[in-house]
Amino acid sequence: MKITRVEKEIGGRVLFMETGKLAKQAHGAVVVGFADTQVLSTVVSAEGRPGLDFFPLTVDYRERGQAAGKIPGGRFMKREGRPSTKEILTMRMTDRPLRPLFPKGYKKEVQIMAQVLSADGQNDPDVLSINGASACLMLSPLPFLGPVGAVRVGRIGEQFVLFPTQEQIDNGDLDLIVAGNADGVCMLEGDANQLPEEVCLDAIYFGYEGCKELLAMQVELIEKHEVPAKVFPEVEAEATSLIDEIYEKYAEGIKESCQKVAKQERAEAVSEFRDEIVAQYIVGLDDEAAAARKAEVKEAHYQAKKRVIRRMILDEGKRCDGRGFDVVRELLCEVGLFPMTHGSALFQRGQTQAVVGCTFGTSRDEEIVEGLGEEIHRKFMLHYNFPPFSVGEVSMPRGPGRRDIGHGALAERSIKAVLPEWEKFPYTIRLVSDIYESNGSSSMASVCGATLALMDAGVPITRPVAGISVGLVSEGDKWVTLTDIMGEEDFNGDMDLKIAGSQQGVTGIQLDLKVSNISREIMTKGFEDAKVARINILRTMLETLPKPRKELAANAPRMCQIQIDPEKIGMIIGPGGKMIRSIEQQTGASLDIDDDGTITISGPNGDSVKDAQTFIESMTKEVEIGEEYDGKVVAIKDFGCFVEILPGQEGLVHISELSDKFVDNIHDHVDIGDAMRVRVIDIDGQNRVRLSRKAVLLDS
Repeated sequence: MKITRVEKEIGGRVLFMETGKLAKQAHGAVVVGFADTQVLSTVVSAEGRPGLDFFPLTVDYRERGQAAGKIPGGRFMKREGRPSTKEILTMRMTDRPLRPLFPKGYKKEVQIMAQVLSADGQNDPDVLSINGASACLMLSPLPFLGPVGAVRVGRIGEQFVLFPTQEQIDNGDLDLIVAGNADGVCMLEGDANQLPEEVCLDAIYFGYEGCKELLAMQVELIEKHEVPAKVFPEVEAEATSLIDEIYEKYAEGIKESCQKVAKQERAEAVSEFRDEIVAQYIVGLDDEAAAARKAEVKEAHYQAKKRVIRRMILDEGKRCDGRGFDVVRELLCEVGLFPMTHGSALFQRGQTQAVVGCTFGTSRDEEIVEGLGEEIHRKFMLHYNFPPFSVGEVSMPRGPGRRDIGHGALAERSIKAVLPEWEKFPYTIRLVSDIYESNGSSSMASVCGATLALMDAGVPITRPVAGISVGLVSEGDKWVTLTDIMGEEDFNGDMDLKIAGSQQGVTGIQLDLKVSNISREIMTKGFEDAKVARINILRTMLETLPKPRKELAANAPRMCQIQIDPEKIGMIIGPGGKMIRSIEQQTGASLDIDDDGTITISGPNGDSVKDAQTFIESMTKEVEIGEEYDGKVVAIKDFGCFVEILPGQEGLVHISELSDKFVDNIHDHVDIGDAMRVRVIDIDGQNRVRLSRKAVLLDS
């Protein structure tokens, strides 16, 4: 057993990488640890399935309860099941910087698996998964053009922090993951509290300097472990020559078929011209040979089309739909679409259409998320759905996929910075973005639609937020950025930089590349283009609805919060919950009581909430000497009667204080349920209240 370990101190804590001890039958295995958090990453490869037209790389990341000393699940199920949203997001984030670093045309199956071994609750293992995946690929014989390093960047005050703790993230205004290779930045994922573009750029390259330390550690690890030199497969000469042949013979026809504004028209024209080309290459072949040749020609046509589109953009300055490089497609905004939703909006940009609905709930509707750390109570959720009809396809809907979860999470992070504080707007908010048409950047359309739906619902957001995607086409030193990329440009381009934000600054960032990296110059241009487009989109959105509605929808629940003395919580709840049930039954409202005395009252309408609020305030009101109250007799004794002057609060009217005349037998003067106006004449040290009816009568 040859165990190799490298380590480095970062921010006063030790980060280490170790191989040779665990999972030795995997093709590569490494444990990455930082502080008391550790992740095991492994990679195994197998021969690819025949006929695959994509690279079958899969990433699986799991957080097991024992890593944090927890037993997972509910009462009847104590075993981890399907991956959580957090695990799925980490899988996607691990995949994205690695995939472009495999040779083009590589089709062998590659499976990366990461498992959290230890979680300290302050250092998130997700970023360690990226480093572990890269390191185990470097240790394996696979033709991986790495390594890739990844760091998390926070910002406390105006100071950037590398690998911030969870507490620092919660108290800061930035949570950004930066991944990079030896040549530059290759992946971004994060959110910010409306930070200026220049601050975000500084954060990215502060993070990249940290990535270099992780890259050096991986190089040191493979050198110490004496990993053999890798063998990279050669590109098949026949496939390359066929691409060149089709490009030379049919470039003009391909270009003409691609220059249609409408997506469906363009797809039909491309498909028809491709079939004409295929027909010429299968003349005289038998069925089996024709089928094989047909597949080869289709793939060669796809690659030739990609070359045509890129050359058209770089050499001729033309996009497929005729737009300028910085032009956003036509926008359409509408709010109040559906009568029974609490808020709704349609946002359309070109042929990308998002319909977003907003629903309010109470604290009982919060999502409780169980993970390796403390339970999280989510009061804001944004869910994204991408049905197959949005792109004119047929497939079986089987619930949200990884893409749906990832796009929803990006849009959610982009919006949360402008939501009102819980104390000012104590609703649980759920947004659902349904994509009814898609031709590029539906996640950013979801951000725009979500803002409009929140405003339509009357949520007092601090500022409206919009988002846009910026693409890239580059060859050598020549490059251009493309604002508002459509699907064709996403497939054939080199970059998808999504940036969301308000007029004040950035709230959400995501970068995916098909090339190994981009320069700071390109990154800066992408941020500048996104800002200009974002401001223009916000103008159109605000023409539709300039500010949040002042009133909630008529069918939306009403809520308010009041504060009482925590010592009086027991009074509100009552023995066995009798009092709180009585209040809810009488008023139709629901009560949620926190330990600090905060009571959240929710009801189907304003009257029920107001009735419950009045009831509670009267119960918790302090009784004062000299004050008069209209009470009700609740008990009679020989020495006097007890009168309820406030809900749950009683006082004694002694027989001598019952009347301005002599009272011989109290039962001759009062009955249970009698109304009686009384004055408080004393409150003793045990908080017992003495009342007088005689004092009221004498003054009348």
